[in-house]
Amino acid sequence: MQKATIASEHTAQRISKSITFYKNESKAASMLQQNGPKPLLLLLPWLGSRPHIVDKYREIYFRQGFDVLTVESEPSHFLWPRWGLDYGAQVLELLQSDSFVSRPLLLHAFSIGGYTFAQMMVHISMNAQQYKSVTDRIKGQIYDSLVIGSVEKMAEGVSKIFSHRLQGLVRWSTLFYFRALGGYTVDYYNAALHVYWNNSLQIPALFFYCENDPICDHKELDRLIKCWQQKGITVMEKTWKDSLHAGHLRQHPQEYLTTLHRFLQSLNMAALKAKM
Repeated sequence: MQKATIASEHTAQRISKSITFYKNESKAASMLQQNGPKPLLLLLPWLGSRPHIVDKYREIYFRQGFDVLTVESEPSHFLWPRWGLDYGAQVLELLQSDSFVSRPLLLHAFSIGGYTFAQMMVHISMNAQQYKSVTDRIKGQIYDSLVIGSVEKMAEGVSKIFSHRLQGLVRWSTLFYFRALGGYTVDYYNAALHVYWNNSLQIPALFFYCENDPICDHKELDRLIKCWQQKGITVMEKTWKDSLHAGHLRQHPQEYLTTLHRFLQSLNMAALKAKM
């Protein structure tokens, strides 16, 4: 595990090529730790996210006293979903390691990052007892621009990490690939979506989304939210008619932060008593 200082109050430890642990060493975090294990944010960015943009979200949680475990997704996790499923198991194993096993958890997933969490949930649905130490610690889940809907939406999401002139070709090629190898791709996607629709975790959730998002089917997301509410899950949502996929904080900063703050304050986590 490599360690490098990124700021006077934060350090970064690279666990693997795509997983980095950011330790919050501020005075506020130290004071909170005296009351029990420091809370941990599981941050799942969007494909092709730039570090300086993701830093803005990490800073929000640093101010709340959280440590942050950033788990990045790679195109291979979607193009060959078996690898994505293995990656989900790797993250679950890490959350059960000595470094994190006692930590209260909060999830914040962006775009197809929600698919990575779905792959984790596939494992949990198959062996709930094995991962009970993880699910019992999750206090809240936040989804920003969740990619949900058809395989076409998934292909569109993958294409967005490429330059604009290549996106059409990548989208077409990805769809062809998915359909040609349906048993190795589409079946896995359907299994991942199934765990969302059959969510058994009674954990409060917050959704950020917009009606003009070409990747997130807002009508399908509305159905999912209603489905969760019917299961007794507390769901908060913030939607805009016009915004930007995985860019709502930049487009609507005040509304985004106000909604996020209200949701965090509603959770039973000691660290969230601090002001944002």
